[in-house]
Amino acid sequence: MNTTLSQKQIGKRLAELRKLKGLSQEDLAKSIHISRPSLAQIELGNRGVDILEMQSFSLVLAFSLDHFLSKDFTATQEILGTTKAKSTKIEERVSIPTLQVNKFKNVLLYILERCAGKPNVGETVLYKLLYFADFNYYELYEEHLTGANYRKLPYGPVPQKLDAIFTQMIEAGQLQRIKAEYRGYPQTRYLPLEKADLTELKASEKDVIDRVIEQMSDWSATSISDYSHKDLPWEVTENGEDINYNLAFYRELPYTVRVYNETEN
Repeated sequence: MNTTLSQKQIGKRLAELRKLKGLSQEDLAKSIHISRPSLAQIELGNRGVDILEMQSFSLVLAFSLDHFLSKDFTATQEILGTTKAKSTKIEERVSIPTLQVNKFKNVLLYILERCAGKPNVGETVLYKLLYFADFNYYELYEEHLTGANYRKLPYGPVPQKLDAIFTQMIEAGQLQRIKAEYRGYPQTRYLPLEKADLTELKASEKDVIDRVIEQMSDWSATSISDYSHKDLPWEVTENGEDINYNLAFYRELPYTVRVYNETEN
């Protein structure tokens, strides 16, 4: 469209308006009749917007095209001009996870059961299997699997509070910690001493975990770490910060696990 704004500026302004309106990417994409990946690419500045799409955005988000394209545009002004009741700090979605300790323990036991005979599955591989199970499930169902927080650390995403959970499970006789060596390197492994309670897992949860195990559980610690470093949620997070689950919606192949119907131009 004929505008002096860059794609990144347009994307940023649309994202600000969407968040201030309290809409998820899924909600807005459906209203505009495009897919969520397309909207994500627009908001990242990687995809242009044609005039018809911009008109649709202006109707759904209730903004003036003249103001939107002006140099002095601010999203808060636009929102305040159409509604006076809402705070300008409306969140896109409540994405702060709450750790479900019992669910986490059963997911951990289930993964360890399935991988118990695999000598490569030490702490490094285990952490990545947990991460991909959690983030893949969130991308597919927009719900948390275990609710674990993952932090970006040099060797990849690491679930928080894990030491305390391991200690509880070892003291309860559910796990055994072993110090071993694998291919010349020291390794910490965990063996399950009891079976996971599968009644705690929905069929959809078990299916996502199974697919992660089938895809990655034979990988070496180096291979799975390298793969996790190219996953967008980890890649765009600052070192030492918690990884936002909503970043899973910006993934592209081969990381995305959602199948989208791309029918728009």
